Amino acid sequence: MLQTTIAKAASAEGVGLHTGVYGHIRLVPAPADTGIVFRRVDLDNFPIEAQGQNVARVSYATSLMKQGVLLSTTEHLLAAVYSCGIDNVYVDIDSIEVPILDGSAEPFMQMLEQAGTRKLRRRRRYLKILKPLQVMEGDRRIRISPADEFRVRCYVDFPHPLVGQQEVEMVVSPETFRYLLARARTFCFERDIEPLRSMGLIRGGSLENAIVLTNDGVMNGPLRFPDEFGRHKALDLIGDLALAGLPLLARVEAYKAGHALHTQLVSQLLADRSLWTITTQETMQPEIEAQVPALAPLSATD
Repeated sequence: MLQTTIAKAASAEGVGLHTGVYGHIRLVPAPADTGIVFRRVDLDNFPIEAQGQNVARVSYATSLMKQGVLLSTTEHLLAAVYSCGIDNVYVDIDSIEVPILDGSAEPFMQMLEQAGTRKLRRRRRYLKILKPLQVMEGDRRIRISPADEFRVRCYVDFPHPLVGQQEVEMVVSPETFRYLLARARTFCFERDIEPLRSMGLIRGGSLENAIVLTNDGVMNGPLRFPDEFGRHKALDLIGDLALAGLPLLARVEAYKAGHALHTQLVSQLLADRSLWTITTQETMQPEIEAQVPALAPLSATD
C-alpha cells in the first residue's frame, strides 16, 4: 500500500461548537510522511501536528495545543480523514476551533470526496499493536490489543428512553465509516445546556448542529439512525485514535469511555515502545461486505 494525500484542495466554513467563533478550513495536499497537520493561517501558518503529544485539555471535545497555540474540536474532521485512509494532508484554519457544521462527519466526508485521493511514491506505514493496553477510570475503560486490521467496538449506556445501551462494532474502512458512522451527530441533554454555557462551552451550539435530548424524547428529530448516539461515540473514538499518528493495526474496545480516556490511551500507548512496532505491510484486508449489513442504516421509524 502506498501513502496518500488529497488530489486537490477543498474548503468549508462555519461556527465553532464551543467557542462560537466563525472560521474557515481548507484541506490542502501534503507530501509523503507529513501526516495530518493543522496550520493556523491566522498565526503565520503555525503548524500543529495531529499527534498524541499535542493533546491539550480534554473534556467535551478533543483539543490540541503546541507552544501555547490551541485548536479545539478536532475529532470529527480527524475521524473522516483517518477513516478514509488519507495519510498526509494540511488543514488550514483561521480560528481557534474546527467548525462543527452539522455536528457529524458527513460534511467533512463530502469535502474529501470533492478533493479526491492521490497516491504518493512512498510505502504506507502502520502502527501495529504487539501487546494489550487498558486504561480505566471507575466503570469506564478502553483497551487496545493486537489485530491484523483496524477494528473498533464502542459501548455506551445513558439512562434515557431513546438511548440506553447501544453498541457498535466494525472494521474501520472508508466504506464502513461512510455508510455506518459519518452521518451520526453529536448530542447533548437539554438539562445540561445552561450548566455547559455557564462553563463557557457550547456557545455555538444550536438545533442545527446537535441533537438535543429532552427528559423523554428528542427536541429536534427525527434521528438519522435509531442508535445514532452509539454511532456518534464510535465516530469520536476513531477521531481520537487518529492521534496515534499512523494507521492502526489493532482492536480497540471502549466501554462508556470518552475523549479523556481515548486520548489517555493514545498517550500511554505512544509512551511505551514495547507495545507497538511500525510496519509497511498491511497484513489483512478488511472484509467490508461482511461488516456492513450488521449496522445497516435505518430510518427513525423502523
